Amino acid sequence: MFVTVNGVRLFFDVAGEKLVIDGPAMRERPTVLLLHGGPGFDHTMFKPAFAPLAEVAQVITIDHRGNGRSEHDDPALWNLAQWGDDIRAFCDALGIEKPIVLGYSFGGFVAQAYATRHPGHPGKLILYSTAPVLEDAPVLDAFEAIGGPAARAVAAAYFAGRTPETTAAFRATCFPLYNRKPADPDAKTRGIVHDPVSVHFFEGEGKRLDFRPLLHRIACPTLVVAGAQDPRCPLPFARMIAEAIDPALVRLEVFDNCGHGPHVEEPERTMALLKEFILA
Repeated sequence: MFVTVNGVRLFFDVAGEKLVIDGPAMRERPTVLLLHGGPGFDHTMFKPAFAPLAEVAQVITIDHRGNGRSEHDDPALWNLAQWGDDIRAFCDALGIEKPIVLGYSFGGFVAQAYATRHPGHPGKLILYSTAPVLEDAPVLDAFEAIGGPAARAVAAAYFAGRTPETTAAFRATCFPLYNRKPADPDAKTRGIVHDPVSVHFFEGEGKRLDFRPLLHRIACPTLVVAGAQDPRCPLPFARMIAEAIDPALVRLEVFDNCGHGPHVEEPERTMALLKEFILA
C-alpha cells in the first residue's frame, strides 16, 4: 500500500488487527512501526522474523523515502530530519496516535531523529542494534575481533570511500560477520537494494551525525536492545544511548551471544522481550 506524506509516496504493509473482539466489546491494540536498516534496503528484512509481534499488536512496516518501493524523490531530502519528519507525517495521515516505534540499525537513526524532533508523539521507542554516532574505530576493532585483520582492512576501505568495489567487498566479507548464525540466503533476493541512497548518506550526513546531545529530549519509555557480539553497532554505542536518556525512561537489554539483531540468534527470547515491552 502507498500513502503520500510530505510530498512523497511511501510504501507500507500491515500485519495484525488494530481492533480485536474481546467478549462483548472491541479491544484496541497498540500500533508498532518497524523502521528498516540500510539505508538502501527495505522493510522485507523484518519478514518473517518479526511476524510474532502481530500476535499482540498491529504491526506496520515502512520503506523510507529513497528506499525499497517508496519514491526515490530528490536526494537533497535523503536526510535524517526528513526521514524522522516522515514518520510523524505518516502517523498523522493514517490517524496513528502514540505509536511504538522500533528502529533497527539505520532505522534506529531515523527513530532517534523522529523522537528528538517530535518528543511528545511516540508512545514508546525501541532502539534496536543501533548507535547514536558513527565512529569508525570501535567498529573496526569489532570487525577485527571477529574476522581478523583482513575483515578490518575491508571495513576500513569501505568506510574511507563507498565505491561499487569497496561496497561489494564489504558485503562479501563483513556482512557474514554481523551474526554468528548464517543469514537467510533468500533475504538478498527478496529485498530491493538502492545503493545511491546508501552512498549519499554514509558519505555525507553519516559522517557528521551525533544524537548524543539530543537524546535527553526523548520523553517516552525507551528500550535499547544490543548484541554484545555486534560488529556494526558495537555494545558501547548502545550504552551511549542508554546513558543519554532519562534513567526513569530507559531500559538496556544486552544479548551476550548475539550480533547485529538478536532476533537472528535468539528469536524466541527477542520476540518475548519485545512483546513484554509493547504490552507493559
